[in-house]
Amino acid sequence: MRAALSAVGLLLLVLGNGAAAQDKLSVVAAESVYGDVTQQIGGEHVAVISLISSPSQDPHLFEASPTAVRALADARIVIGNGADYDPWLDKLLSASPRPERSEINIARLIGRKAGDNPHLWYDPAAMPAFAEALAAALGKADPAHKQDYDTRKNTFLASLKPMQEKIAAMRAKYKGQPVAATEPVFEPVTDAIGLVNRNRRFQLSMMNDTEPSAKDLAAFESDLKQHAVKALINNTQVSEPLAQRLVAIAQAAKVPVVGVTETLPPGEHFQDWLMRELDALENALSGTH
Repeated sequence: MRAALSAVGLLLLVLGNGAAAQDKLSVVAAESVYGDVTQQIGGEHVAVISLISSPSQDPHLFEASPTAVRALADARIVIGNGADYDPWLDKLLSASPRPERSEINIARLIGRKAGDNPHLWYDPAAMPAFAEALAAALGKADPAHKQDYDTRKNTFLASLKPMQEKIAAMRAKYKGQPVAATEPVFEPVTDAIGLVNRNRRFQLSMMNDTEPSAKDLAAFESDLKQHAVKALINNTQVSEPLAQRLVAIAQAAKVPVVGVTETLPPGEHFQDWLMRELDALENALSGTH
């Protein structure tokens, strides 16, 4: 998961949109999860390019191609995660100022900052706030279709209710239950459910590409072997040997392993992705994994 964005891939994406995109509102999303929501709310009126769209890409190591720079320079709306997850985006936007361009930073919308967990799409507050900000930006840039944007926004917000209800139901049932994770990717969801996330120092080391201490690793392994956690949440996009070692220990100890991903899987909408992962977590916590 440490490959930079392919300039060729982005070029093909831009060319593939072709002339049809010329009559549409141009939107660039740093991450594909926000691009997906933008397409849902913008519909046929928008042409969306997502810069980070493959599970093999690491947002921290993104290298801007001339095509990416040009797409950002031409965009009427640009969407980024913020919270130091995609710091390259601000630099690129500063290099190509455009007065009429709207910029949406998810972290700013929900009061998050560098140092907070940056996986904001998993924060229950993020997508409703993003949908409102996006519909407003689309309506401002394209007043003729404002009603369409507002209608699609309301449809999207309604589609989030089953997930919100499921998180509330899981909180009522599982609050206080201990879990562990190879990385804190899914932590905003486990926090919303009220789960106790153990071995956080180890998780932060993995996320920041630093070596966990021997003490933290031993404590993590002990939790799994002694069944001190109800489930191990594993970022399946990362193939680090230490993560694989913990997964093997969990499997040997019959601790349920719940796979999650950091990037929206191709062909899925955000709502389906999150609901599928919530179902997997509930199955693990309930013992039906």
